[in-house]
Amino acid sequence: MIQNILVKILLAPFSLLYGLGAALNSFFYRTGLLKSVQFNFPVISIGNLSVGGSGKTPHIEYLIRLLKDYLNIATLSRGYGRKTRGYMEVYSYMNAEQAGDEPLQFKRKFPDILAVVAENRAFGIPRIISDHPEAQLILLDDAYQHRAVKPGMNLLLTEYDKPFTRDFPLPSGRLREWPNAYKRADTIIVSKCPEDLTIEKAEALRKEIAPQPNQRLFFSYYGYGSPYYIFNPRYRVDLTQDWDVLLICAIAKKDYLLSYLEQTAASVKVMAYEDHHFFDKGEIGQLHTEFQRLESDRKVILTTEKDATRLELHREFLLENRLPIFALPVEVKFHFDEGPVFDQYIRDFLLNFKV
Repeated sequence: MIQNILVKILLAPFSLLYGLGAALNSFFYRTGLLKSVQFNFPVISIGNLSVGGSGKTPHIEYLIRLLKDYLNIATLSRGYGRKTRGYMEVYSYMNAEQAGDEPLQFKRKFPDILAVVAENRAFGIPRIISDHPEAQLILLDDAYQHRAVKPGMNLLLTEYDKPFTRDFPLPSGRLREWPNAYKRADTIIVSKCPEDLTIEKAEALRKEIAPQPNQRLFFSYYGYGSPYYIFNPRYRVDLTQDWDVLLICAIAKKDYLLSYLEQTAASVKVMAYEDHHFFDKGEIGQLHTEFQRLESDRKVILTTEKDATRLELHREFLLENRLPIFALPVEVKFHFDEGPVFDQYIRDFLLNFKV
C-alpha cells in the first residue's frame, strides 16, 4: 500500500505533463483550432476516460442485440493488436492477428453486421458510408478521445469500483484525460456494478459524478451465461460448486470476473496477462501443465470470449492435447428496471436523428 502511494507521488509530475497535453488537445478542439468532423449519419461512440476495463465490448454487443433486427449496423474499431494496417472489413474466417480480438468477436457473434477496422475513424466512417450505402448506424468502439470525429451520441463508461472521479491521468493513474472531460458525454453508464446495488449507493455515486443537466446516468452489471467450448459452441457446461476452474485471461481488469467465479465454482486458479496479450507457445504449454496439475474429476479451463479469439491461434496444439477451453459469455443488464428506459433513449436518438 505504502509502495503504491510512493510510486504515485513519484509519477505525479509526469501525470501533470500528460494531463497538460490532453488539456491542450481539448482546448484546440473546443476553440476550433482543430476541427472535428460531424456526419449527417447516425454515429454512436462507446468509450471511457480510463485505459481499458470498463466494459465497452459487452455494451456494444448490447446495442447490437437491441438494434440488429431493425437496422443495418456497422461497428468501427481501431483493431488494437492486429498485424494489418489501414481500413479493412472483418470476416468470420479471419484471426485475431488480422482483425484484432474485439472486431473479430463482434463479427463472429453477429455475422449479419458489418465489422470494420481502421486506425483513422474520420476516414473509416465515410468509407463505410460509400462502400455500404445500406448501412444505417455506425457504432464507434473506444473513440471518446478520438476528437477528430464528433459522434451523434457519446456514451461514456466508468467502472463502479473506480469511477473517473477517483482517478488521475497516466501514468500515476489510469485516465487518458482529466476527469472533467466527462462533460462531453451525452450519457454516462456506471458499469460492472454489484448485482445487489442499492438505490442509496447508486444515489451517492450519482452525487459524486454530478452529471450535467443534459446528461443521462445509468447503472449496469453483467449477467454470465453457460460457458461454451471455443471450437464448437454447441457444447456447453453449467458451472456448479463442484467444478475446479483454471482461468486464463488477458483483460484489463479481472476482479469482477474473478468475484463471479469464486462464488460459482469450487476453486479458481488464475493465469493472468496484460490486456490484448497474444499468447506464445511457452504460455500455452504452461496452460497445459497447469491444467494437468489440477487434481479434480471435474475441471475446466475458462477464458473470456475476447481471449478465445487469441487462444485459437494455437488451435492445433489445443485440440491435439484435448484441452477443454470454454469461453464465458457475458451480457449487460441495467439496474432498477432501467433497461427499457435506456433502450427507448437509444431508439429516440435514432428516430429523431435529422440529416
